[in-house]
Parts: sequence; C-alpha cells; structure tokens
Amino acid sequence: MAKLSQDDLLAQFEEMTLIELSEFVKAFEEKFDVTAAAAVAAAPVGPAAPAEAEAEQDEFDVVLTGAGDKKIQVIKVVRELTSLGLKEAKDLVDGAPKPVLEKVAKDAAEKAAESLKGAGASVEVK
Repeated sequence: MAKLSQDDLLAQFEEMTLIELSEFVKAFEEKFDVTAAAAVAAAPVGPAAPAEAEAEQDEFDVVLTGAGDKKIQVIKVVRELTSLGLKEAKDLVDGAPKPVLEKVAKDAAEKAAESLKGAGASVEVK
C-alpha cells in the first residue's frame, strides 16, 4: 500500500461526516493507545503564582451603607451620580445597603464616595 501524504489524508477527512470522523478518532485512539485530548497549559508554580493573585484591583463598587440624617441630600447626590429618577434614587437610599455605582475606576469611586459622605451618607468602596 502506498503511503498517503498529509494533504491526501486531509482530503479524505474532508469528505467524511462528523460521525464518521468521530468513529475514526475513536478507532485511532484504540489502535495506537493514545488520546486526542487538547493540551492544557500548566498553572504557574512557585513565587510567580501569588504575585498574579494579588493583582491590583481596577474596578470598584460604591456601596451606600446608610443615608444618615440628611436623606434628601443623599438622594440628590445619588441622582447626580447615576441616571436614576427621583423614585428610583429614593428606593435605593431607603434600601441601603445597596450599590450606587458598580465596576467604576478607582478615582471615580473615590469622588462618588466623597460626594455621598459630604451629603451625610455612610459609604463603602469595595
């Protein structure tokens, strides 16, 4: 039997249905005692692994934990920071603790927290 080139083999596989190709792979695995599993990259081991785990956070959530004494001022600030209407902003303030902003940059989160604290609210930046 003449050897088939790689191009000839690929041409033959091209004509096969997926089921036929799947059966061929199973037969090939059994005949040569191999598996056609995809290679998996090994996870880094040693000192490099903790350094990657401690990557600096770049997205922050601003969470309103309490409205304080000046609830109306806090509602106004929440409306300025978000695109919420009056009712939605009031519901957010009444339902504290709730996130006001989610996944924002550090400087935006800090400015929002300062604005809310200035209005008398209790705020956490996570």
